[in-house]
Amino acid sequence: MALRFHAGDVSGFKFLFSLAIMYGLMSVLVHSVLYMKFIQPLGIDAPLDRFSEARAIEHVRVLSHEIDGRQEGRPGLREAARYIKAQLETLKERAGSNIRIEVEENVVAGSFNMMFLGHSISLGYRNHTNIVMRLSSIDSQDTDPSVLLNAHFDSPLGSPGAGDCGSCVASLLEIARLTIDSGWVPPRPIILLFNGAEEVFMLGAHGFMRTHKWRDSIGAVINVEASGTGGPDLVCQSGPGSWPSFVYAQSAIYPMAHSAAQDVFPVIPGDTDYRIFSQDYGNIPGLDIIFLLGGYYYHTSYDTVDRLLPGSMQARGDNLYNTVKAFAESPKLKNALERESFGISDDYNDERAIFFDYLTSFMIFYSRRVAVVLHSIPIAIFLIMPFYLRLNCGLCCCFSTFYDFVKGMILHATGIMLAIIFPVLFSILRLLFSSYAMNWFANPYLAFMMFIPISLIGLLIPRIVCHLFPLSQDASVFKTSKEMLSDEARFWGAFGFYASLTLAYLVAGLSGGFLTFCTSASMLLAWISFYLSITFYGHQSVRSTVFYVIPLIPCLTYSVYFGGFLLQFLIEKMGMMGAVPPPYGYYITDIVVASVVGVVTGWCVGPLLPICGDWLARSSILQFFLHLSVIALALSSRFFPYSTDAPKRVVFQHTFLTADANQVVDSSYDFSVVDSNSLLFLFKYAPEVAKELHIGPEFSFDTANMSNQQTFMALFPVSLLFSRSLKFPARSDEILKQYRHFPHLYAYKPQKMLSDGSRRVYLELSLGSLEEVWVAVLNITGPLSSWSFADNKLPVPENAEGGPPSYICRLTGASHENWTFWLEASNSGDIRVDVAVLDQILVDEAKKLKGLFPVWADVTAGSSFLSSYVF
Repeated sequence: MALRFHAGDVSGFKFLFSLAIMYGLMSVLVHSVLYMKFIQPLGIDAPLDRFSEARAIEHVRVLSHEIDGRQEGRPGLREAARYIKAQLETLKERAGSNIRIEVEENVVAGSFNMMFLGHSISLGYRNHTNIVMRLSSIDSQDTDPSVLLNAHFDSPLGSPGAGDCGSCVASLLEIARLTIDSGWVPPRPIILLFNGAEEVFMLGAHGFMRTHKWRDSIGAVINVEASGTGGPDLVCQSGPGSWPSFVYAQSAIYPMAHSAAQDVFPVIPGDTDYRIFSQDYGNIPGLDIIFLLGGYYYHTSYDTVDRLLPGSMQARGDNLYNTVKAFAESPKLKNALERESFGISDDYNDERAIFFDYLTSFMIFYSRRVAVVLHSIPIAIFLIMPFYLRLNCGLCCCFSTFYDFVKGMILHATGIMLAIIFPVLFSILRLLFSSYAMNWFANPYLAFMMFIPISLIGLLIPRIVCHLFPLSQDASVFKTSKEMLSDEARFWGAFGFYASLTLAYLVAGLSGGFLTFCTSASMLLAWISFYLSITFYGHQSVRSTVFYVIPLIPCLTYSVYFGGFLLQFLIEKMGMMGAVPPPYGYYITDIVVASVVGVVTGWCVGPLLPICGDWLARSSILQFFLHLSVIALALSSRFFPYSTDAPKRVVFQHTFLTADANQVVDSSYDFSVVDSNSLLFLFKYAPEVAKELHIGPEFSFDTANMSNQQTFMALFPVSLLFSRSLKFPARSDEILKQYRHFPHLYAYKPQKMLSDGSRRVYLELSLGSLEEVWVAVLNITGPLSSWSFADNKLPVPENAEGGPPSYICRLTGASHENWTFWLEASNSGDIRVDVAVLDQILVDEAKKLKGLFPVWADVTAGSSFLSSYVF
């Protein structure tokens, strides 16, 4: 297909390339902001009264490289606790006489029920270590309102945990040093909690909130987390109330927060300790601050210190120190008793305040009450304008104008919808002719190349066909041109579209309405600028169009900032969002990315179209966009989805089915993945693994042995993200040499009949001679009416794969003692207990198999011991 140029096409392409340069410069700026290019990290020899990234990174290096593994059940976790405590004790020794330093090591235990990933589970734990430091003035009391900073030092399975969360621990250690060396004496106590059990479902935080003597003194909490290795240290959650976000807005040097994150965070799989402090057990005002970029390495073996984005920890440290000082000096800081007795009646007790940063330079904050007024103004202007513009011509003209505005709004909304639909259809078309999905995963620019041009076609099509919907107004009556009336209708229609979205956000009680409000406000300024410029340069002048674009630049830059960050975060997370069964699972990730690219494109370009569409809505430009899309489609097949910088996540479990303490009934290798490219893709491009497993070219899911959900019970409920897992036979002789005893469950005393007819069974769980147990999981079915866990409260039963209702309990904590508990049955029916114990040690054959995987595959591996009992 050849491009045919007509009159005006050259001017259109010149304008298009000018816009491309403008958006290119915006993208360069945004990339520099997101990747902390403007932040200068301070070195190891930085002044002692400044936070130093280099000093913090030395702590990360020790925790993630010199200490071998900080997972629950491994010796490295205890070593990390000793290192942290030693660092704090050293700081205590050199502290001045005007500041009180208290350092404690607490071992916590407990049991409770919770909802995680939408599933109800019970948690029992013991022997988890927390290290606590309290910095306060000499005359402070234990009950004085305090500020808590929390970070966890345990790491996920198979990961060195440099970002998650060695960087968090290192930041708090440097904050402690800075507080002491700067000579600042906190007017209210500062508590630093280094908790050793977050990855096993926030147990360290729970233990602190249930047992520690200072728990009721906490007036504000800052939870420091990482879902990547750097970038924006975003405030993802705040509350209760808006006071925490207001303090952050006033104090952060590089503010990174927007209230829209609170609308999105609940739908993202996962949780943080913030939930324990501010929602489940403390109701403490707080902030949940998280590294969000570098998500490729999150919970993988590639989460190493060299992957930390330079400048990220410096920005985090500067923000944290200032925010902690602001909390400690705030008169609104209250302990639990004061909050309960007096309540919070300040002007910022507003659950849904609106706030956002502008390129980390400054932050805008306003209350919900202000938002109700402010966010209602655009829709009011839209409704009033037809009458304001045409009132002198009579009501008939007013309603004709309003009708044209509504048509303009419908056309603009149609363009936005087509901007989403076209990339989605394009992504499906690509997958029909491709051997794998997610080729943009390791190459994010491919997503932009493939989907932005086709999205722009969708945006422009309504502009091309708008002549099919003639104006209701008569241009001769108003003594103006038909083109001017058309531009007016298109502008106010687009304005009404964004105004309506702003109102919808407001009515829904969401906090992201500032996005469309800013767009509406900027468009209004742009229209005024354009309207004034046509007096001097004429309606069809390039200069008049430029005068329309210039007032939009700040808003469009923010749109690129917000949208670019959203897309990069989304692309990185698509590698761990779960595998959905066919036939739809293969398409979902590409469809999601394509649709979000369409949304971002519509948001970033849509405000320009009412005026700039005159230059862009040409068949030659649409053909040009189509050519770009086809070229990108052709090139995309040459790119592999994964690399060492964007690894594919693989779950490898060596499963042993045991009958008693020293007998193995069966053994298998079980594999699963958590993205759209199935295990067949993995084995196709990992030939050494396929050879070792005796997988031939005719291998398919129809002929393979499938692993069921019960096989991965030790990973519940994360295992529910798995789909089409595969099972391969494995030898069991090595494990018999490695361990003398396997996990087993038995009744340690006779059952007891109760007065109400129920019976109580007393059980003891031995973990055998396993060396590095991460978790033991009990799946209990039958007429269970009570148990000894979670204050004798049962969680909501689960129904897995059509089976009977079951109760899931996870047990963690290293100990030489066995777990003892009782189960109560409401009748004489059998109680079945399935036990899964995950050990982090692999036999040599399994280690060899793991080592055969290519470098672009990150393999999380463990040995799982399954057994079943009936009582």
